[in-house]
Amino acid sequence: MIDKMANRRTFEDAIEPGQSWEIDLFRPEDAEGISQLFRTVYGEDYPIHQFLKPERLIEENATGQTISSVARTPKGDIIGHNALFFSAPYSGIRESGGGLVHPTYRGGAGIFTQLVAHGEKITPAKFNIESIYGESVCNHIYTQKAVSGLGWITQAIEVDLMPAETYDKEKSASGRVASLLDFKTLKPKPHTIYLPAVYEESIRFIYCGLDDDRNFSLSQDELSSHIKTEIKTQIFDFAQVARLAVHEVGADFESAFDEQEKMICEKGMAVVQTWLKLSWPWIGRVVDVLRKRRYFLGGILPRWFDVDGLLMQKIIGKPNWEGIQLYSDRAKKILEIVRRDWETTVG
Repeated sequence: MIDKMANRRTFEDAIEPGQSWEIDLFRPEDAEGISQLFRTVYGEDYPIHQFLKPERLIEENATGQTISSVARTPKGDIIGHNALFFSAPYSGIRESGGGLVHPTYRGGAGIFTQLVAHGEKITPAKFNIESIYGESVCNHIYTQKAVSGLGWITQAIEVDLMPAETYDKEKSASGRVASLLDFKTLKPKPHTIYLPAVYEESIRFIYCGLDDDRNFSLSQDELSSHIKTEIKTQIFDFAQVARLAVHEVGADFESAFDEQEKMICEKGMAVVQTWLKLSWPWIGRVVDVLRKRRYFLGGILPRWFDVDGLLMQKIIGKPNWEGIQLYSDRAKKILEIVRRDWETTVG
């Protein structure tokens, strides 16, 4: 531990303050500096491992799996980083994340905001990206403010997404940390979505902020016996989070879902997120099943499956509502909707 701390101090001290800098796409020679930057800010336990492994970062940028924007000084020092990468079911949209700035270069320069803007501006045509989104943590408002200024729109709240231990070095969290899901459309795709009756008013409000067009119909159909349910589950042990992407749903949904939930419970997850398709005329029936199992609304996920998705979530225990800090009035209103639904489903 002493050696690790010494290495971080050596790297931090080695970056000369006050240098000029520019933002550009990743170069292979940046990889070691990016890795050291992450260790300086977060230590050895940052959960997205490719940013700590120079060889993997080089490989992923070469294939386009990761697209890194880098703030670099004339000496080649890496003072900031942000990336676009895959995490949604549809490959046409990318998550913006892995953003950080060297401690001595934080402040009025706006390096982080410019890194995010760089990825948004220069990569869509080259990499065929149709939408960008990010997870803005809610233990502070700095990231929320930055992406709001770029025109990103809050569409959902992930309650208790990350454990407080993730932010131990910064000492910025006293409990599990929520995150906003903020989106920006780069290539419009108008389509029809179906409104679950129980959420009609709430979802209509959230869609009022969407930077694309949608047609609305009320969900009234029953689940079909001719469709077999398909669920893909991801487990994130470090965060105690499970994510269930429901690609198809039929009359067997309850039994198929219960099987996945049993497996998740055995692994001791604290948070379970479920992604559904708002293109299903029977989405209302699926929502009713989940609400009986104490799942509550998170928000909408534009283009998540190429068509829009719906986030529902379940928290084991009482969520850390008091730790959620929000910047925009829109996010505050969505939080009111989310918390009210939690109170209804849990109570």
